[in-house]
Amino acid sequence: MITKKLGIIGCGNMGGAILFGALESGVLAKENVYVYDINPDMRKKASGWGVTVTESDEEVCKNSDIILLAVKPQNAAEALSMCGNALDGKAMMSIVAGVTVGRLQAMIQGTPRILRIMPNTPAMVYEGAFALCSDNDFTEEELASAKAIYETIGIVEMIPEHLIDAVCGLSGGGPAYAAMFIEAMADGGVKQGLPRATAYRLAAQTCLGTAKMILETDLHPGQIKDMVTSPAGTTIEGCEKLEVGGMRGAVMECIKAATERSKAL
Repeated sequence: MITKKLGIIGCGNMGGAILFGALESGVLAKENVYVYDINPDMRKKASGWGVTVTESDEEVCKNSDIILLAVKPQNAAEALSMCGNALDGKAMMSIVAGVTVGRLQAMIQGTPRILRIMPNTPAMVYEGAFALCSDNDFTEEELASAKAIYETIGIVEMIPEHLIDAVCGLSGGGPAYAAMFIEAMADGGVKQGLPRATAYRLAAQTCLGTAKMILETDLHPGQIKDMVTSPAGTTIEGCEKLEVGGMRGAVMECIKAATERSKAL
């Protein structure tokens, strides 16, 4: 269990998922958590989990050793200004999309240590993918605490900040792309006569199971494809149509476009 006190500024979908997962896993004690959100409904939700809900961002920072900034990008400057100088000398984790460490420092009174993080929404079901910036100034203990929190609800990869935009394009937006592929698979099944609910369940479970095989067996995706495609069989027929349709190139262009958009923001 982490003994440091954690403060959370912004307890919406992602901030709430991180907090709930850490509490449920036992890596955090509710007595060591302080939360503030401008939305009273979010404050009520956090209070229901037994953590301390404060009256302001500044109060969160004053009571905490490590602070998680989990607000929308357009609200970051205002939230940080409300902290006053209470962040000075503290450790701050930021999951604010598109806002660099340099830009965060410029918004803050004082000089906190900052760890930038790129999460994704499957954290809400404890299957998140978290990229933590390897070029950070956290102490070893603070970094170990951060990893412990995110490992309870997903996988953690250490990535230099200059590659965070690529992570945003890949795993940040990836749930949307994966959902579109699952929807397309299900549509194909429905066209062939399967009930809609059955098609969605089969498509979703197939993607989930394949992903689990890759993560747990270290099999290359190409190996899994080869395992399923028998000579002159049904699957290789389908693979040919995907290649003709340019699926690989389209996906690569998708990641490129999202990465470039992240850089532009």
